[in-house]
Amino acid sequence: MASNNNIDLCNVRLPLLNEGELYRLSIRDGNWTHIRIQEADAAAPISISLESWNSDQHVETSSLTTLDLEGKMLLPGFVDSHMHLDKAFSLTTVENISGTLEEAVRNYSAASPTFSKEEIKARMMRSALQALSFGTTHIRTHLDFNLRFSRDIALRTIEAALEAKEALAPYMTLQLFPMCPYNFMSLDNEAIEEALRMGVDGIGGAPHLSLTPKEDIDFIFKMAEKYDVPIDLHCDETDNPQMRTVEYVAERTKETGYEGRVTVDHLCALASMTDEDAGSIIDKMAEAKLKAVSLPAVNLYLQGRHDSFPVRRGVTRLKQIHERGIPIAVASDNIHDPFHPFGRGDLLQIALISSYAAHMGRPADLRTLLRMITEAPAKVLGLSAYGITEGYPANFVIVDGSSTEEIFTMLPERRWVYSQGRFVRSPGTKAAWNNNTLAQFWQKASEAVSFQKPEFAKG
Repeated sequence: MASNNNIDLCNVRLPLLNEGELYRLSIRDGNWTHIRIQEADAAAPISISLESWNSDQHVETSSLTTLDLEGKMLLPGFVDSHMHLDKAFSLTTVENISGTLEEAVRNYSAASPTFSKEEIKARMMRSALQALSFGTTHIRTHLDFNLRFSRDIALRTIEAALEAKEALAPYMTLQLFPMCPYNFMSLDNEAIEEALRMGVDGIGGAPHLSLTPKEDIDFIFKMAEKYDVPIDLHCDETDNPQMRTVEYVAERTKETGYEGRVTVDHLCALASMTDEDAGSIIDKMAEAKLKAVSLPAVNLYLQGRHDSFPVRRGVTRLKQIHERGIPIAVASDNIHDPFHPFGRGDLLQIALISSYAAHMGRPADLRTLLRMITEAPAKVLGLSAYGITEGYPANFVIVDGSSTEEIFTMLPERRWVYSQGRFVRSPGTKAAWNNNTLAQFWQKASEAVSFQKPEFAKG
């Protein structure tokens, strides 16, 4: 499609490059080919406004299209480095009365045998497409792997996830990381290897929940080395300052030569430690070249549930980790499930929540937060050709605002999303989708999931 694969953009603001300048960009065959500051005295190109083009139903033409962004902000496609797509929209059937992590884990584990592969796939499609509509073009999702009931139940989620990944591949990328169950040494460990052979992208887990965390971590590293895949672990998602499995993860990373291939998530315990203790652990993380992900929205919701005032809120030390040179992203985590009843897969919303939680409101902080939903998570996912760089694939989101301060203040709903060589979402189109297949996916997945029933809330 000429209007999608070969396109020029003028009067563009690039906040991750130089927000004070206007740029002219070119896309040919879906790749960036020209990124230049726009000369003030250059002849204005024959162009149409993004607004007018959007309402023109995207008719295919053989001529080159030049779109005038009129000073709107263009960012690389957002990267959500930690989601649980398979759990999304499960709050209709899995409650959490206490609001604690412990009850969420217990209740979801008990309910997981009742979920069909079709239901799991529909939830994944719905939540992934919702994230795409807000500008996310790459997702890493952790997957429930419930071996305590049976191998079939554990692998059912893997099959659903692989099918969702394949269906969405023309429009966005998904990375799949099954979570090794904790205390799993007596379980069917061969099923974990089967999942890795089926084609998932890495291996995960939550060893801090285990009675034998070091043994669990050793096993996960052994599997990762055998199948040559990266590791992504939930670490120390607790208010307990004595929980420090991340130290052992850092140690094993260096011993196995896995530097740069291990990600640690949550790290809530760092928020309960003294500055001295936390600083020592962050140094060890840096030495092991660990990558990190913070989940501020969900941690604010789940942590501190056992405290009387003052209440700990669990959000890790975002600024200190970033300032130590460790790539750290912020991500969505859960959407409308027993772990988190809210969320919508909008990383701008997550960046704003991070700003509140981490006291990051200065102009420089806001631009750092934009990097925490773009460049930093791209490093977490190991994306080798990411960003607004000549020769790289053009995946981006245009936000209806002219400054970083404006988009954090207004969280503009109007966004234009370009992914995998096409505009997939524009504000003025029916159901927001510019593609019939995506519209059909959205309709089918939306019909299969629902929000919490009113009678459920009475508890």
